[in-house]
Amino acid sequence: MKRIAFLLVVVATLAGAAASMVISSGRANEEASPIYGVTIPSGYRDWQLISVTHEEGDFNQLRAQLGNDIALKAYREGKLPFPDG
Repeated sequence: MKRIAFLLVVVATLAGAAASMVISSGRANEEASPIYGVTIPSGYRDWQLISVTHEEGDFNQLRAQLGNDIALKAYREGKLPFPDG
């Protein structure tokens, strides 16, 4: 009896976790609320790595600079400022 109850709890937990992942996975391309004042554009998951920086001092952070195809082309050609899009 204890095994059946334990199995039901495990199944319910896994089903809840799977349902929450499905619900939250589609939010990036919809009208989303801004995160830190920036709305994430659609297609951001396809962006590529441009460079990695280490912020020293009080920050002490490792940051990655990402860009879409337009930004990568502008970076390679040395265009400043980067074009919109």
